[in-house]
Amino acid sequence: MAWIIVVLVILLLPVAITAVHFWRRSAELARLLDHANERRREIGSFLNRFSTGLQSEEGVAGAMHAAARHVAEQTDAEAVAIYEMAGDELRAIGVCGTYPLVHSTNKVLFSKHHHLFEALRRERIAPGQGFLGGIVVNRQAELVPDASADTRFVEYPEYSTLGSVMAIPLLRDGMLVGVVCAATNRRRPGSSFSEAQFERLRLLSGQVLMVQNLVQVYSEISRRERIDQELEFARHLQMSLLPSAFPAWDQFSIDAYTRSAKEVNGDFYDFVEIDNNRLLIIIGDACGKGIPACMLTAMTRSFARSLADNFTTLSDFLKQVNNKLHRDTDADRFITLGCCLLDRSNSLIEFGRAGHTDLVTYVHDHIRIVSPDGTALGILPDDFATFDTICLAFEPGTTLMMFSDGLSEALDKNAEEFGIERLTEVFRRSCEQGGTPQVIMDRILNVVADFEEEQNDDQTIVLIRHTGKI
Repeated sequence: MAWIIVVLVILLLPVAITAVHFWRRSAELARLLDHANERRREIGSFLNRFSTGLQSEEGVAGAMHAAARHVAEQTDAEAVAIYEMAGDELRAIGVCGTYPLVHSTNKVLFSKHHHLFEALRRERIAPGQGFLGGIVVNRQAELVPDASADTRFVEYPEYSTLGSVMAIPLLRDGMLVGVVCAATNRRRPGSSFSEAQFERLRLLSGQVLMVQNLVQVYSEISRRERIDQELEFARHLQMSLLPSAFPAWDQFSIDAYTRSAKEVNGDFYDFVEIDNNRLLIIIGDACGKGIPACMLTAMTRSFARSLADNFTTLSDFLKQVNNKLHRDTDADRFITLGCCLLDRSNSLIEFGRAGHTDLVTYVHDHIRIVSPDGTALGILPDDFATFDTICLAFEPGTTLMMFSDGLSEALDKNAEEFGIERLTEVFRRSCEQGGTPQVIMDRILNVVADFEEEQNDDQTIVLIRHTGKI
C-alpha cells in the first residue's frame, strides 16, 4: 500500500510543480498586464494633457508646461522644468511650480507663472555651468539629496533654501536634446527624493522626449502652414498687381500672359496710360523667385505708376525707377525691365530696356531684333546708369513680342536651352499663320511647354499688334 502512495506522489509531484509554476506565471502576467494598463492610462492622460496644452492660447509652450505638470504630479515634485538644447546651450521650454533654479533675484517672478517662465526662457546654461551644465557634459542622470549643501548650486539666489534636486538627460539616438529637472520633494518636504521617485523620473523622461518630438513635428507643420498662408497672401498680392483687362487702344491689340515656376511669380507686366495718345507697356523680371521677387516686382510697379504723371522721356523714366530702386533695395536685389511706349497718334513705338531681353518685331514676313543698351534696375547709382531707346514706325500688320528669359532659357531633358533663335522662329511662324495676339501667344507658349522637361523659371510674354489695314 505504501508503495502505491509513493508512486502516486511521484506521479503527482511534477503536476503540482507545474500547477504552481503556471499559477505564479499567471500572477506575474496579471501583474504585468495591470502595469501595462496603468502605463497606457498614464500615457493616455499625458497625451491628453499635451493636446489640451497645444490647443491653449500658449500653444507649444502650453503643451510643454502641461508636460512639466504631469511629471511633477507623477514624481511628487514641487517644481519641474524641461530644457532643450539651443545650439550647445540649455534653455527652458516648459515649467511647473515655483521652480528655484533661476538666476534672477526678482521675487515677483515666483508669484506669477508667466513671469517665471519668461525669466527662465531668456537664460542660457552653457556646458559645464553649474549642476545642469554638468548634466550636459556628463550626460548622466543625478539625484542630489540636498542642493543647499552642493557648491554646484551657489550661482542661484535661492541656493540656501534649496531642497532635493534630480535631473535626467534626454537622449535621442545618442545625442543630447534636453534635460528634465525636478526640485523639492512634495511628498516629504525637507527630505531627499527617494530612489523610487528618481526611477520614476527616469521612466517619465521617455514621455518628455516623445513630447519634444511631437512639438518639433507640430512646430514644423505650423511653420509650413504659416508659409502656405504667406504664399497665399503673396499670390493674391501678385494677382492684384496684374492688370484686370487689356487696353482697348484703337487699332492696336495687346495681350499678355505670365505663368509661375514656383508658388509666387517674380515676373510681371503692366499697362500705364501716360496721356490720351501714349501708353506705356512694361514687362519685368525680378532676380530670384518666390516672395522676395514678388515684393520687388510690387515695388517696381508702384514706382512706375507713381512716375507716370510726370513722364518726360522713356530714358528718363528708366533712370528715375532705377534711382528709387537703388535707394530703397539691398545691393543684391535687382530687376530687369522692358518698356514699349506706344504713340497711337503717330503710329510710333519706342523701346527701352534695363537688362531685359530683346524686343522682337515681325513685319512684312521679316523678323527684327531690337536691342538698346541699359543695365538692370537697382544695381548702379543714378550717375552711372544709362538707358538707350530705339524708336520705330509701327506699321499696320506689325507684331511686337516682349518676353522674359524664362521662355528663351527653358531646358529640355538634355539640358539644352530653347534659345532666342528657336523662340523667334516660333514667333515668326505663328505670325504667318495669323490670328489674334492671344492665338499667336498660345502657340508660342505651347511649343515651349512641349520642349521643356520642367518649368524652372517664371515665363511671361507680351504681344502688341497693329491691326490696321496694310
